[in-house]
Amino acid sequence: METRVTKLLGIEYPIIQGGMAWVANANLAANVSKAGGIGFIGAANAPGEWVRSEIRKAREITDKPVGVNIMLLSEHIDEVAQVVVEEKVSVVSTGAGNPGKYMKMWKDAGIKVMPVVASVALAKLMERAGADMVIAEGMESGGHIGEQTTMTLVPQVADAVSIPVVAAGGIADARGFCAAFMLGAEAVQMGTRFVVAKESDVHQLYKDRIIAARDIDSVVTGRSTGHPVRSLRNEMTRQYLNMEKENVSFEELEHLTLGALRKAVVDGDVKMGTVMAGQIAGMVKKEQTCKEIITEIMDDAHKVFNSVKF
Repeated sequence: METRVTKLLGIEYPIIQGGMAWVANANLAANVSKAGGIGFIGAANAPGEWVRSEIRKAREITDKPVGVNIMLLSEHIDEVAQVVVEEKVSVVSTGAGNPGKYMKMWKDAGIKVMPVVASVALAKLMERAGADMVIAEGMESGGHIGEQTTMTLVPQVADAVSIPVVAAGGIADARGFCAAFMLGAEAVQMGTRFVVAKESDVHQLYKDRIIAARDIDSVVTGRSTGHPVRSLRNEMTRQYLNMEKENVSFEELEHLTLGALRKAVVDGDVKMGTVMAGQIAGMVKKEQTCKEIITEIMDDAHKVFNSVKF
C-alpha cells in the first residue's frame, strides 16, 4: 500500500510503532520494521550512548529503516539529537515540545522529521519549521495526552497542512486503520497493540493486564497538574485520583509516580506501577508477532475497504 508516508520513509506498509518509553527498544522497533512497517526506538530520558547502542542493535536485526523517538524535555536531548545524526538515522519523531532548535541539523543530515502534535496550531508551526509529516495524536492514546480526540483532530490537521498526516490514538485493528484514512491520514501510529507483541520485552504481567483490560479500564491522572496521563486503572491511579481531589501538592503527586513506569514495564508491578495504555486496550486480546499484527491489519483492511458501498 503506497502513500506519501511509505514513499518518504521507504517502507512497505503505512504502519508506525510508537516510540514508547521503557517499551520501544531495539528488538521491538527492528521487528516492526522487519515486518514491513517502521519501528521507533523510544529515547525517552536515556543518555545518548544508550540510544546509540539501541540503534546499532536494531541494525543487527534488520537492514530496514528504524527511527528514533526523541522526547524534547529529556535532560540528554542535545547529545541524543547529535547521536541520531552521527548514526545516520533516517527518521526521528519528536514529542513533548518544539524540535525547531534541531530541525536544521537533522534536515542537513537527511533525516526525516515527524513531530507529534495535539493541535492544528502546532501542526502548522511544525510544517513551517520544515517537518516532513506530522503525527496527529488524539487523547485516546496511552501515556501523555492532549485534549482532542483522534476523530476530530486528524481531519482538522489534514485540512490545515499540506504535508502528510499520521493518525495516532485509539487505533489497533483494520477498522481503525481504514477510519484514519477516511479522516485524511496517510499512515497510522499504534502503541498499545505493539506493547503485547511477542517481540516486546515488557514484563509479562504488563502484557497480561492490557490483554485483560475492558473498554472502561483506562483512566486519566494528572489533569490537576496540567500533565494528563492515560493508563490502566490500578491501586496507584486510585490513590493518585484521590490525592488530586484532596488538592495535595504537586511534589506529593510526583513522589507517588516516581519511577512508576519502569516499575510496571520492567518489574511487572501492575498495582503501583504506571500501566500506560490507550483506550483501545479493551480490543487487544492476544499476543502476536509484529509480522502477524501487521499482516492481519493489512489483510483485514483490504476486506473493509472492499466492503464499503456508496
